[in-house]
Amino acid sequence: MPLPSLSPEQRAAALAKAAEVRKARADLKEQLKNGQVTLAELLDRAESDDVIGKLKVVTVLQALPGIGKVKATQTMEKLKIADSRRLRGLGEQQRKALLGEFTA
Repeated sequence: MPLPSLSPEQRAAALAKAAEVRKARADLKEQLKNGQVTLAELLDRAESDDVIGKLKVVTVLQALPGIGKVKATQTMEKLKIADSRRLRGLGEQQRKALLGEFTA
């Protein structure tokens, strides 16, 4: 299926929106890394906020302080969460398991 042809104005608007969303995601990950936002807060906001809801779980875990690619991947496997899962797509049990794993 070919992509719809966009007018130059539509294309510019789409590019601006995409850049804005990328910036918002980067800011969220930075806040998570610095402890300004908790994993529990992100999970709560995932249902209502599209930017947060579309973040991949593994990306969020890697943004946590002290968690790298290896530990994030191992945790995902341990909790039986698919690599492609996004925050909004987590089930209640998966949310509880993640919070149990990463909250003190």
